[in-house]
Amino acid sequence: MQEWTRYTTAGPTGASRPDDFVELGPDHTDGLDRRLLGDVTGQRVLDLGCGAGRSAVALARQGARVVAIEPDPLDIDRVRTAAEVAEVHVEAHHGDLAELAFLPADSFDAIVAVHSLASVENIGRVFRQAHRLLRIDRPIVITLPHPAALVVDEGSKVVVRSYGSGAPLGENEHLTYPHAIGDVFTQLTRANFRVDTIIESTGDTSLPTSVVFRARKTGS
Repeated sequence: MQEWTRYTTAGPTGASRPDDFVELGPDHTDGLDRRLLGDVTGQRVLDLGCGAGRSAVALARQGARVVAIEPDPLDIDRVRTAAEVAEVHVEAHHGDLAELAFLPADSFDAIVAVHSLASVENIGRVFRQAHRLLRIDRPIVITLPHPAALVVDEGSKVVVRSYGSGAPLGENEHLTYPHAIGDVFTQLTRANFRVDTIIESTGDTSLPTSVVFRARKTGS
């Protein structure tokens, strides 16, 4: 099986990431988060799959009221420690990214998911939960590994798998599911989101490693 180490905000690696802005991916620059989310001062923001909490802390530093969900219990401790060190408040919960019934409907102004949905096979289920939680016309901003990067061996840059392959990479709990750009667009649309932005790279790279989507809630 091909080895693949995707960008992550989780664990020890995530603890070393910036916490003064939401780093949407290794090839996306500082400031992109503000352009996509706008002024989050006083807004209630959900960090879906917060990892070690760097994005959650960055949002709290910008004045947001942050709720963070993370399936790894070890990362929950890292989130709380990061918030304490930064002297900000983050409401952190351990839980599945698609099991959000404990959160009230129409209670968030924005949702952010930085590479976390790469570990979810059925992202449509997550989008339906996100739609329930967001207020009308409010955004969800998602970063995923770029599907083109997932077909190339990281070291040799040789194509080693089909672009259309849906088979996950990695092993056990560290699986990365390839989500084609068109499939993500379709799943967001089916969940009653209107996609208004897709950004494949803002860095100087020969092959984009991540893709960012912004979509807004439509309907009730």
